[in-house]
Amino acid sequence: MSLSRKVGVIDYGTGNLRSVVKAFEHLGANVSIFKDPTGIEEVDAIVFPGQGTFDQCMESLQESGLDSALQLWINQGKPYFGICLGLQVLFETSEEGNLPGLNLFQGHVRKFTFETPMKIPHMGWNEVSWNVPDNHPLKNNLSDSDQFYFVHSYYLSNVSNDIITFETTYGFPFVSGILSGKCIATQFHPEKSQKKGLQLYRNFLEKIL
Repeated sequence: MSLSRKVGVIDYGTGNLRSVVKAFEHLGANVSIFKDPTGIEEVDAIVFPGQGTFDQCMESLQESGLDSALQLWINQGKPYFGICLGLQVLFETSEEGNLPGLNLFQGHVRKFTFETPMKIPHMGWNEVSWNVPDNHPLKNNLSDSDQFYFVHSYYLSNVSNDIITFETTYGFPFVSGILSGKCIATQFHPEKSQKKGLQLYRNFLEKIL
């Protein structure tokens, strides 16, 4: 099925866009790259890839004006998919830096610390519990036993109870994604998660937009 959706991918200077762009193009989406807000209102959805550091990302968003554009977009209930850092910047603060995040949701980003020996970053395949009903469109052809690919040293904590949170366990249970209206963001990388990752992107394009 061709998904004739216009998807805008945010380029803040350090993100690895190629694999994300290829994944959405594979699903039939028409992908554009945005380094500033010019023309962003013409797309159907925004995708925020996630690599780099928190402060570097926020500085780039502030300089380009994409920070306020993203705040407006999500506050208006428009479709958004954030990946890794694209999840973390939605919240208030991060221990990775000093700058505030976009402050769209209550919550803070913490660095993993463990009393027992655990590797940091959390890297590799792990299960995700969606915390949504099986008939929810996001879970189409997905289940709580499915594995997704993670690469991260920081995680969300103290997240507001008014948004749906996905959960993964690495040493302890942590928030591995959120769902609020048409805003979806994951700590894991769907574009690196083979068929199940593509299925999640497909659900976003087919069911959430």
